[in-house]
Parts: sequence; structure tokens; C-alpha cells
Amino acid sequence: MSDQSKGKTIEFTDAGKVKPTDYPIIPFIEGDGVGPDIWAAAQPVFDSAVEIAYGSSKKIEWKEVYAGEKAQQKLGSYLPDESLKEIETHQIAIKGPLTTPVGGGFRSLNVALRQIFDLYACVRPIRYFDGVPAPVKHPEKINMVVFRENTEDVYSGIEFESGSSECAKLISFLKNELGKDQLRDDAGIGIKPISPFGSKRLIERAIQYAIENNRSSVTLVHKGNIMKFTEGAFAKWGYELAQEKYADQVITEAQLYDDYNGKAPAGKIVIKDRIADAMFQQALLRPDEYDVLATTNLNGDYLSDALIAQVGGLGLGPGANMGKTLAIFEATHGTAPKYTGMDKVNPGSVILSGVMMLEHLGWNQAATLITNALQKTISNKTVTYDLERQMDGAKLLKCSEFGQTIVQNMR
Repeated sequence: MSDQSKGKTIEFTDAGKVKPTDYPIIPFIEGDGVGPDIWAAAQPVFDSAVEIAYGSSKKIEWKEVYAGEKAQQKLGSYLPDESLKEIETHQIAIKGPLTTPVGGGFRSLNVALRQIFDLYACVRPIRYFDGVPAPVKHPEKINMVVFRENTEDVYSGIEFESGSSECAKLISFLKNELGKDQLRDDAGIGIKPISPFGSKRLIERAIQYAIENNRSSVTLVHKGNIMKFTEGAFAKWGYELAQEKYADQVITEAQLYDDYNGKAPAGKIVIKDRIADAMFQQALLRPDEYDVLATTNLNGDYLSDALIAQVGGLGLGPGANMGKTLAIFEATHGTAPKYTGMDKVNPGSVILSGVMMLEHLGWNQAATLITNALQKTISNKTVTYDLERQMDGAKLLKCSEFGQTIVQNMR
């Protein structure tokens, strides 16, 4: 029997965890722009890590599916139904960056995938690799995992253009029926829904992650001092959820100081909250006091990019969009079209997203191999242009060579 014929669709426990599987079928989307370059560098890294860790007892069967410009060229659609069906069937995928179609259709292919599959949690672990040039004095203090709500807030896309009849009707209703006289007649209007359901499932996932990974705290990030019934409610619902489901495993920050003299008991996770703008300052000045962050959509977008900028930039920023069971792992940067086909850009984002994917499968040994080899590659100053230009005495590698060097350092 060939390895090809061993491939199976992953299955899940009742708790939504991946059941042990040795030959998973995993769809991949190369992506647009630099996508083919970074995928060509990353796939051998994944395969080599699995082979080194497990020999022939485990292997990924890759299955290419199409989205973006390649899908438009081959199948006449930026997001073909066939691709969506494959992802839904296999409940997992990994992808490079996708272009945003010009002239109508999808507002964003990435957003469309999140909405179609209800991938409500954008998860981005952000840490420092020793030797990476960084703009802050102590980047090594940053080790946070951002859980960003992915379906509500501004990403719901509810807005009305200034001067449109729909916008005029809405402004009239808000003024005449609800007394919001401060609205200007020529304003554009956007609506940001934030619900108990959407907030609590995101925050539950963040708390569950903290428990399973021995993290010390979960911080609810919001702008509730101004938007009390959306952002403020996000924090309120988070505290409610923590008390309802995790009362024996968590304490609030108030309890930490009132009852425990500022020292958390062993095995207890501290639930706290921060106003969004204050959290940005804390991320710069006291990052080692924060661990897991649970955020509304827009705050999480800003904050995760700000954090990754402190430890080397998007080239080393992994991410995953996760639903109840289905998960899509992705490079978090854009398509960088000016570098298309140049074998130049850092493939670290998609490689580290693959590390998250391996951990999702329970293949932690392979994931650790990649992480350690990536650290060694950077420590040896054998890096792509984005890092080489900031490092004294570094050796410039192409995108493909960077991947090859990680493989060598695993062996």
C-alpha cells in the first residue's frame, strides 16, 4: 500500500479535539504574489520535520486546492465551490496570502473564508526568536497569544455610504426615533455588532488555551470606557463566562490582590481586563505581565500587528483562523506582488503557521523540531533579506535557501 492511499480525513472528539491520525489529508492553497515562493520553501520543512520525528509512521498527504488569482485563471472564480467543499470535507487547510479581487465580488477572500466557515477565532502566538533585529530594548519579554474575535465588530461589514438613500434613512431613524442628534446628515455610517454569543465563545477558547498550555493570565482587551454596550459588554461577558464555566480554575485580578496578596495560587489563571489604548502602552512597557489576550475584532487586528512588529515583523508572524472544529492556518502578511517570483521573501510566517498546524494535530515533536531549527538558522545569521539588512555579518539567503537551511538544521 502506498503512502498516498493511506491518507484520511481527520476526525474529532466530542470536545472538538483532533483524534490521533497518522496520515492526514491536508488541503493547501499556495496563495497569490509571493505565495508560491513561500509555500515551496515551507512544504519541505513540514515534510522533513514529520519524517525526522516519526519516520514512516506519520506523513501528511497534501492536496492542492485553489483560491485567489490561480483559481480565477483555472476555474473562473476567486473562491470556487470545489475548494470550499474540500476544505469543509477535511476540516483543515493551510494557505499563503490571497489577493483582494478588484471591481466587486468579495470584499476580501480572507474575510470570506472566515465568514463562510464561521472561523470565529483568529489565533496569533507572538514570541521572540533570539537574534532577530527588533525596535525595542527587550523583545524577549514578549510571549503572548492573541485570540481575536473574527466574525463581529467591524468585520461584520455593515456600513452605509455617505449620501446614499440607505444611509439617509438610517440617519433619519437614529435622529428621529432614537434621539441621536449629534449625527451629521452627510456622515457615512458603520455598525459594529458585538454579542454575548460571539464574545463568550471566543473568550472561552482563550481561557481553555491558557488552561491547556499552563499560561498564567487571560486579559480581556476592549474600549469599554467609551463604548459600554459593545466593547464594555465584551469584558463583562468575559468575566461572566469565566465564572460560569471555570470558577474552580480562574480568579479575577481583583481577587488576586484582595485575597491572595498579588500572588496567584498554583494552578489558577488570572482573568483581567485592559482598555485598548492602555494595553498598547503595556505591550511596550510591561509586556512580560501579559500572556493570553482575548480581544474584539479591530483591537485584536491592531494589537497583534503591533506586537509582531516588536519582535521582528510579519515575516515571523504565524496565525490561524479557527472554528468549532475547522481550522485554516495562514501566512499573516500580504501578497507583496512586487516580489512575485523573486524567491526573496521570508517564509517564516507560513512555516510558523505550519508549526501551529502540527500542534493542532498533536504532532508536537515535529513542531518543536521546526521551531528549534528556525531559531538555530536565525542565530547563525543565515537569513532572508528582511533580516539580513538589519544584522551585522549576516549571510543573505533566498526564500528557498532559508527553508533548505532550516531542514539542514533539523537534521
